[in-house]
Amino acid sequence: MNALGGGPYTGLPPAFVMTTGDNIDNNSAIELEWFLTLMSGGRITPNTGDPTAYEGVQSSGLPLYWHPDDAALRDLDKRRGLPRIPGFLDAATRPVTSPGLGVPWYSTVGNHDDLPGGCLSPALGDFAVGSRKLLSVPDADAAAYARALQSGDDPKSEVLKAILSRHLSSARTVTADERRRLCTPHDYLAAHLDPAHAGAGPVGHGYTENNLDGERMYYTFRVAENVVGISIDTTYRSGHYEGSLGTDQLRWLERTLAAHSSRFYDADGRPVRNSGADDAHVLVFSHHHSAGMTRRPDAARTEEPRHDGAEVLALLSRFPNVVAWINGHSHVNRITPHPHATPARSFWEVNTASHLDYPHHARLIELADNEDGTLSLFATLVESAAPHRTDPDFADLSAVGLASLYRELSYNAPGLAGGMTAGVHEGWAGGAGDRNVELLVADPA
Repeated sequence: MNALGGGPYTGLPPAFVMTTGDNIDNNSAIELEWFLTLMSGGRITPNTGDPTAYEGVQSSGLPLYWHPDDAALRDLDKRRGLPRIPGFLDAATRPVTSPGLGVPWYSTVGNHDDLPGGCLSPALGDFAVGSRKLLSVPDADAAAYARALQSGDDPKSEVLKAILSRHLSSARTVTADERRRLCTPHDYLAAHLDPAHAGAGPVGHGYTENNLDGERMYYTFRVAENVVGISIDTTYRSGHYEGSLGTDQLRWLERTLAAHSSRFYDADGRPVRNSGADDAHVLVFSHHHSAGMTRRPDAARTEEPRHDGAEVLALLSRFPNVVAWINGHSHVNRITPHPHATPARSFWEVNTASHLDYPHHARLIELADNEDGTLSLFATLVESAAPHRTDPDFADLSAVGLASLYRELSYNAPGLAGGMTAGVHEGWAGGAGDRNVELLVADPA
């Protein structure tokens, strides 16, 4: 991102970077420290427990997992074509130094930031920091766990806790590490507000002291003259990977949109004039995309009704100055037009793939006034700077070599989506209309 320079259409340098959630994986304090350090600049060691050894599944001896260092074990992934890479685990846990982003950056919360694994209960904290690591379970337990995840009817993760307790005696002994403790929303916000993680700014990366109660992980910020950004929190606190908005946040979003809209429509489609508004074009950011949001009750906030993606779309469509809803979660590049209440207007939902899975894109967005009654939203995908082909002998385990390996391994991940195929890859990368595009909207001014 630091090397991008000017945008390909406006020539302007990026004004800011927005992360659209799942900044960490397991709601872990040490992962949060790593994320904030990498974004703001500094040095991390991506390992927990024993500082002299890797203690994860890839050195377990179980054929279910890829063992890159083991020459003798023909694990499942090696049988599918993944290579042996001697020294890989040592290299992957070496210290990493990041220069940090050179431009201001903002943070949007995702389900993996809020919940262990992105879908489990915070009540699992003792297992996270402890000295026992369960590596495999019988098929019946795995099926019961999968059913609980899919249903969302186990907000305290009782099914998983019972499985972990039942098989504790067969779990692998690892080094306990308090740094793996789970984060509360207060912890997550306080870490963002720590001046040590200010980087290129702003302090808090969108969050302020007023967010520290943990109940309002949403905010607005000024993007540019006449352009406002709104970051919303679509996560379930009680444990599920789907998204939603509570009634309080939905009402806040409506008030915020109205504050920047001199003309809009009420819920019945009647035009409203708002002479006191600070008119601005609006970009909305979230983790979940509209299709990933449901009305599932949230056991952590049982008194508050939840609202799905269709309801959020209906709200945004009432405000002609909404230009785009920009999000992540799906790991897919997809751009969708959504009609406004006024027939001549629409806004765009811009969904961008994951940095972890193929095609690991970021997206540069440029907003331009065409001075003819229209605006253009230019959406350009940004590739990783790492080489897309590895050393043929996998001998380069430098930082650049590892980054190249991550691109090639993620493309060839055997177990992902039922086995990676050209069709799966094309679906995740999106079609031509989902990648480098110019998106037109009418200027409501």
